[in-house]
Amino acid sequence: MLTAENITKRFSGVVALDKVSMKLYAGKVNAIIGENGAGKSTLMKILSGVYPDYEGHIIYKGQQVNFSNPKEAQDAGIAIIHQELNLIPYLTISENIFLGREITNQWGMLNKKEMRLKTQQLLDQLKLNLDPDTPMYRLKVGQQQVVEIAKALLLDSEVIIMDEPTSAISDSEVEVLFGIIEDLKRQNKTIVYISHKLDELFRIADRYIVLRDGKTIESGNMQGMTHDRIIQKMVGREITIIRRQTAGNYTEAILSVNDLCLKHPVKGKENLLKHISFTLRKGEILGIFGLMGAGRTELLETLFGVHPKLVSGTISINGKEVHFTTPSDAIKTGIALVPEDRKKDGLVLGLDVKTNISLTTLEHMENLGLLNENKELTLAQKYIGDLQIKTSSQKQAAKNLSGGNQQKIVLAKWLATNPKVLLLDEPTRGIDIHAKNEIYKLITSLAEKGLGIIMVSSELPEILAVSDRVLVMAEGCLTAELPVQEATEDIILKAAIPKTI
Repeated sequence: MLTAENITKRFSGVVALDKVSMKLYAGKVNAIIGENGAGKSTLMKILSGVYPDYEGHIIYKGQQVNFSNPKEAQDAGIAIIHQELNLIPYLTISENIFLGREITNQWGMLNKKEMRLKTQQLLDQLKLNLDPDTPMYRLKVGQQQVVEIAKALLLDSEVIIMDEPTSAISDSEVEVLFGIIEDLKRQNKTIVYISHKLDELFRIADRYIVLRDGKTIESGNMQGMTHDRIIQKMVGREITIIRRQTAGNYTEAILSVNDLCLKHPVKGKENLLKHISFTLRKGEILGIFGLMGAGRTELLETLFGVHPKLVSGTISINGKEVHFTTPSDAIKTGIALVPEDRKKDGLVLGLDVKTNISLTTLEHMENLGLLNENKELTLAQKYIGDLQIKTSSQKQAAKNLSGGNQQKIVLAKWLATNPKVLLLDEPTRGIDIHAKNEIYKLITSLAEKGLGIIMVSSELPEILAVSDRVLVMAEGCLTAELPVQEATEDIILKAAIPKTI
């Protein structure tokens, strides 16, 4: 269906793609596999018309093509579901799906009834129980991701590119998506699938294409491949997943939480967190697992002073009770939060690496009210070296770095505050196996230096690999507390599933 020949793309002299060649087959799921920064998203943006300027050739349905913009690619039958959501928050679901391809009547007026009907059909197909007139900002991230998928299905495209389509959706929504992919295969559509979740690829991919450092390494059939072989091809070497060597005897309590409740911001009689009590000890990594909606993020936000007027119960640091009216109060007592969405809440994407790292410590970066650039540079150099952040310079924009390196910048920003307690909300979401391993090593080394760490993750193997102790949440309650030696996936999942009455 589509062949790429010797595709080369440069950004400011840096080679992002170096003579990449590949073939995409109709009626197949073609998995593009590689580490963060391997060039996967850049290649997809070339195929879908986002980057019209490149070297090499694209042959589509036997004809050489060169799309000037995404509209040309869409009209030719190539659609892309972007990793970054491309939606307008104050437009409705229907308006978002038909944006740029509105249906009009014979007088040139919008045919809202027809667009609403087609939107409802798409939502039904995707098993998303929502009114087409719902504004986008009212949807959860997972539901917004499903709307992105609906936009691509509307076009009836020949080639559908899915860039991390399951990064923000629930397991039930993933199953619906996989069912749709099977339907598309039966219609002889070409599916291009990018994901760091190898389990998904082994379930649905027919073929694989490996990119490494902007080059094509290998392609072939998924049948007969193993996790270890795929990982080795991605990174060019064996990867041994770092596991926490538990020292075990942590005695000094650094954070104590007693009877913590968080009221629902709208439904005042309901609690999002219900009577949570636990202790975090110095040098300990406490893993928190729960299904979507369990209250994990709300717990970390509450500990960080985000919801001061809705909280009851007590929080103590080093045995002293504390009260936070803002996150600034939490930072002053030694708490730092690496948020779930690094692009939205963790970084200022348009600013450079140096500025992002120094944002939390501006009072230490100034002389007589003016920022001292030398102090900023020294701080940035320290953390670029300590965390091995791969960047061409301290002045490179954060948005141009890979996901793993962006996450390291967020970590650097908070480590610069010298915290006692580090709260990590999904610290490895959307990053590849090698970058994950580097984050695991970093978390472990920070704990060994005496930090108390709370890590929220929806990946059970990650929780079991890194934690000393595991807390399980369901519907705002703590349902289990286990030493990692006694925790198994079965026990944790059983505790995470809400009890039906």
